[in-house]
Amino acid sequence: MSMPDNVTTSDTHPVPETMKAWVLGDPGELTLSEKPVPVPGKAEVLVRIDAVAICATDLEIIHHGPPAQIEGGDPFNKNFTPGHEYMGTVVALGPGVDEYEIGERVTVEIHAGCGQCKRCRQGMYTSCHNYGKNYGDVDKGHRANGFTTDGGFAEYAVNNINTLIHVDDSMSDEEATLVVTAGTAMYGLTELGGLVAGESVVVTGPGPIGLLGAAVAKALGAQPVILTGTRDNRLEIGKQLGADHVINVRNEDVVEKVRELTGGKGVDYVVECAGAPNGLNEAAQMVNRGGKICLAAFPGNSPEVDVAYLVRNNIYLYGIRGEGKTATHRAEAFMRQKRFDATLIHTHTFEMGDLKEALRYAKDRVEDAIKVVVKNPHAASSKVAAE
Repeated sequence: MSMPDNVTTSDTHPVPETMKAWVLGDPGELTLSEKPVPVPGKAEVLVRIDAVAICATDLEIIHHGPPAQIEGGDPFNKNFTPGHEYMGTVVALGPGVDEYEIGERVTVEIHAGCGQCKRCRQGMYTSCHNYGKNYGDVDKGHRANGFTTDGGFAEYAVNNINTLIHVDDSMSDEEATLVVTAGTAMYGLTELGGLVAGESVVVTGPGPIGLLGAAVAKALGAQPVILTGTRDNRLEIGKQLGADHVINVRNEDVVEKVRELTGGKGVDYVVECAGAPNGLNEAAQMVNRGGKICLAAFPGNSPEVDVAYLVRNNIYLYGIRGEGKTATHRAEAFMRQKRFDATLIHTHTFEMGDLKEALRYAKDRVEDAIKVVVKNPHAASSKVAAE
């Protein structure tokens, strides 16, 4: 492909003029289309997408628009390519980029903040102050790949260098797509204080973030780690990932059981990943006085909250969106060191041309799908973790 003179390419990784990409039209309407390969600008690289995992948020975006959309924001985005949990290979460097090399394997974060506002300068780029009229405004410097700007259900995507995480060759393509999921859990635990060694943690909801939340908490030294949910098979995976105790909330009173496991005191931290209607109130009952709760899921409605209980017991409440404060880099380090096996939540793989079927598996949990990964045909055979 003929890229501008100020874009660096290599004959070892030729870039075509056009690419195949899934484009969102009306709600639920995805069309496999031919699009020009995007050109990286300043502080950007072109990533050849090798694999992309499907997230529940992808399903929400495709059918309804971004979850918990801002007031006054577009209720539904169209004419763009969704998909945000992808990894791949750097194949072109924008003007002045020398932080990454062509041929380097990377995985990505969703958000590149504007880099100018107070929150971005604090590392809270998922809470960019330009989140609003400028959300996804590339001219303002903000990019949210797969949410408002083109994402990973394609062959190529442009990424800001601040959104890239190096992927070690010991990690398979499929495992690398899970780094951002582990990074979201890491971000939640970072906001709760980060130093959780010896502290007790409850993680609610054994979805991908909850399962890896239990894994990250254990890798950080939390003791005990308690995972709650409704599916025994998911809870069993949680045990394999490091949970010391699991509680099926359909069979036991979850608050009573947590209190029992902690000598009546409750836990130091709760990471709420279920988005259950009464999740916050239950979390408050599970945490000890002066404890902390992190909300990492979007509930479907706005349930009544016992604020007086939170105040009376000096309970701290945090909300996170996505993968801020470069938490994905720390999560990738844990995964590279094999502190936990994230591949336990990868259940199915499809080719990019079969995206609609892959989405069906993810949406309907066909064959108890947890993480469904879609691969581009050009991707090399998955690397096998080193012995």
